[in-house]
This record gives sequence, C-alpha cells and structure tokens, in this order.
Amino acid sequence: MSNFFSKIGELFSTPEYIDSLLHGFLLTIQISYFAILIGILLGTIIALVDTAKKTKWTIVPKFICTVYTTIIRGTPMALQLFIMFFVIFAVKGFPSIIIAIVAFGLNSAAYTAEVIRGGILSVDPGQTEAGMALGLSQRTIFMKIVAPQAIKNIIPALGNEIITVIKETAIVSMVGMYDLNMAAKDIGSGQNMASYIVPMVVAALFYLVTIYLITFIVKRIEKGLRRSDLRGEE
Repeated sequence: MSNFFSKIGELFSTPEYIDSLLHGFLLTIQISYFAILIGILLGTIIALVDTAKKTKWTIVPKFICTVYTTIIRGTPMALQLFIMFFVIFAVKGFPSIIIAIVAFGLNSAAYTAEVIRGGILSVDPGQTEAGMALGLSQRTIFMKIVAPQAIKNIIPALGNEIITVIKETAIVSMVGMYDLNMAAKDIGSGQNMASYIVPMVVAALFYLVTIYLITFIVKRIEKGLRRSDLRGEE
C-alpha cells in the first residue's frame, strides 16, 4: 500500500504526467460542456414539439422527433460515435473535437428531451385549463405556470444526465482522442500492473471531483427552489 501511494506521489511530482492528465481533462470538459449545451437546447425543442397539441402542423415534427429519440435511445453511444467519425464526418482534417461534441450532443438531446417532456407532463393539466379560463395566452400559461413548476421536477434528472455525459466521454479514446482516459492509459502503458493502476486511479479522482461538484451545485439549486416554494406559501 505504501508503494502505491509513493507512486501516486511520483506521478504528481512529474510535470510531464501532470501536463498529460490536465490536457486530457481539459478535452473531456470541453466535449462535455458543449455537448450538454447542445443536449439541453435541442432536447428542449424536441420536448416542446412532443408536448404540443396534435395538429396538421405538428404531425410531421412530432413523427421526426419520435423517430430521432427512438433511434438514439435504442442504439449504443459507442456505435453512434463510430458512425459520426467514420461515416457521417469521414472527411480528412475535420476537427475531431467537433465530431465528438456533435455525437455526444445529439445523444444527450434524446435523453434530455424525455427528461423535460416528463417534467412538463408532471404539471397538473388543471392549472393550464385554469389559465385558459382566465383568458391567458398559451405562451403566458407555459412561461408563468407550467415552466416554473416543470423546472423543479426536471433539475434532479437533468443533473443525472449531465453526469452521464461527462462519464460517457471516456469512450472518445476509442477513436484516438487524447482525453483524460487516454492520458491515464498513455502514462501507464509499458509499466507493470501496479504502476498502470496508479494513473487510472488518479484519472478516476478527476472524474469523482468533477461529478461531486456538479452534484453539489444541483443539490444547492434544488434547495434554493424549495426555499422559494416555502416563502411563496407563507
């Protein structure tokens, strides 16, 4: 055990190793951040289309959204990543980071859409009907009545989706990208098993700290929303 900790100390005292881990960690954060943004924006649009009233204008968009979420949710992320890299964006010189962001963003959007749709549908329909009875517009009803309540139900599940995206980005090493996972493999390559485990454990700590911070922020937001509810009831 003492040898294990001494090797961790050796890793942190070697600038070359630290630079590799930080470089990989930065790529992981970049892909995760922009993928999550795409996922939230596109997922919100899909959820709004799914929950819209069925009319002749929404039939086709609803069908497209249903097919999209079914395909994305029904196929492995690794397969989607390979298709993006070697089929759709099989163009020499195209930035790998852009391909990865698009792949993870499109994947996240399908799951985020279901999270947001569930949050919207969890709001009592009677409140929408009450708003309509008062003569409020659909936009006002959604923005002032439905959305604030839906957000409170969405936050925990959305936080889980963000965490999932960050952890899933570890598979970009399969297509040769130098993320945190690849950096750990690179540092440990050619060494004995004990030495190989050390950079993996350090990489795991990077992920753990990041996930803990996100979990902490999400819980703080939840507490803030609960406090606002209590103040509103007083």
